[in-house]
Order: sequence, then structure tokens, then C-alpha cells
Amino acid sequence: MQKNESFILQCYELAAKAIEHGNHPFGALLVLDGEVIFTAENSVLTEQDPTAHAETNLVSTACRALGPEIVAQSTLYTSTEPCPMCSGAIGWVGIRHVVYGCGANTLYKITSGEVNLRSREVFTGMGFNVVVEGPVLEDIGMEQHRGYWGR
Repeated sequence: MQKNESFILQCYELAAKAIEHGNHPFGALLVLDGEVIFTAENSVLTEQDPTAHAETNLVSTACRALGPEIVAQSTLYTSTEPCPMCSGAIGWVGIRHVVYGCGANTLYKITSGEVNLRSREVFTGMGFNVVVEGPVLEDIGMEQHRGYWGR
């Protein structure tokens, strides 16, 4: 199994835990030199904080613990393509490599969401040079979202 797929599968596991903990199905992890250094889940509902997405929780915790210089050297893996808010946060902390599982277009088709702005567009529009890879194992993420949002 490719490294990206292994890390994305871990993100899907974190997303499943987020559901178990009463939140939306999103999970993210930060990888430095091939090792997972931080993980995070969405906690929007349990924290009653609409900004508590998995990615923002991750970069905030990692920056406080490691400092932005180390965080900037990392790759952020996430179960679903980062939303515009998370993309901005990722760019601002200096992360320049993002890999996602389920694409934003797929998520918005499932949820009938209102925002359909791709992370690449946000990074480019903000002047951040971020390498974005994905979707990776999107069918797994798509089923996870269908199971959650279809309830």
C-alpha cells in the first residue's frame, strides 16, 4: 500500500472516531519525515465551536507544541479536502503539502452544501504555494459521508 493511502486510511479512522464522539466525520494528521506527529478530529458539535474542524484543531495544537517552523516542514493529511477556512489556516501556518481523501466536490454533492470552493483555489488566491494531492481512496470517504449525512 502506498504511503499516502496508509495515512489517508488513518484519517478515515479519525473521522470515524469523531462520529463516535458526537461530531462530524472529519479527521486529520500531521506527518514529518514519514512519522505521524499529531492527529485531530472534528469537534464542532461537542465544543460548540464552528471553527473546530479537524484541520484547524490540528494546526493550532501543532503550532503551539512545535512552533510554526517545524509545522511548516510537515505534510497535512486529511479525510476530506480542506474547506476555505481550513485552507487559509493551513496556508497561514506555512504548510506547503496537503493530501486529502474525499474531494470537496464529492462532499458537497452528498451534503447539498452551499460552499464549493476547492482548496487549490484558496491556496492560489491567497498566494500560498501549496502542493495538493487528492483525492486518495475517495470511495471510502464518500461512503463514510453518505453514512453520516444520510442519517
